Amino acid sequence: MKALRAPLLTLLALGGGAMLDRTAASPSVPALPVGWQGRLGALLPQPGQTVQLMEQRASLAFVELQQRVTTVGGSRDALRALMFSAAKGEPLEYDERLGITQEEFRRYVVFPSVLAPTGKTARLNVVREGNRLKFGDTPGLNGVLRGLVLDLGTGELHTPEGFGSKPRPVPPSTAPDRTIDIRGGFEWNVKGNSPVTQNGVKGQLQLLQLAGNQVILKYYRFSMLRGVTSEGSIILSYTR
Repeated sequence: MKALRAPLLTLLALGGGAMLDRTAASPSVPALPVGWQGRLGALLPQPGQTVQLMEQRASLAFVELQQRVTTVGGSRDALRALMFSAAKGEPLEYDERLGITQEEFRRYVVFPSVLAPTGKTARLNVVREGNRLKFGDTPGLNGVLRGLVLDLGTGELHTPEGFGSKPRPVPPSTAPDRTIDIRGGFEWNVKGNSPVTQNGVKGQLQLLQLAGNQVILKYYRFSMLRGVTSEGSIILSYTR
């Protein structure tokens, strides 16, 4: 995780260099399915949950994407930015400079990397207070999850920067060449910043259900807290 002090209103998203919205924009999200609260509860980590730290490694399909972009004479700068985002676990966005169609791009990045264990484990500092699940600091996670609060009644995620987001369902993966068998899950995308508090965040939290009761918790965020920016990501695996 990196930290630095930024001038007021200077909060840039990595890769594209686009400034975040100055307000907490709330894009429309699909309606949650009946029984979503029970499904969410079955995926959430328990207090003291033992988790395995994971890392992303380029999948064969993503290597083929790099070769394809090179073959068609696509932009090397756009390809490097894409690889940089993939390495950090950021959501990947189509760039026409790659020289391929958006449909072709999606085929390559259904899941651009495979997950592999790092050999490290941790015990999550998670506290349940009524209908709220609070994440504290956990040694070895660099404070990435610290301060996140999940409202189990509404499903809304609240960040320490002062912004929130409602969940959207993640459908089961159906691609025949998928490298991870996602059975379902939830995703939160939160974005916003305030010139008054000098706080801002662009983040994505995913809770993914895999086979064999395995759960993947993935969080990436680029944050500004009282004018100080930091960046962090974490991928955890555990069994429920």
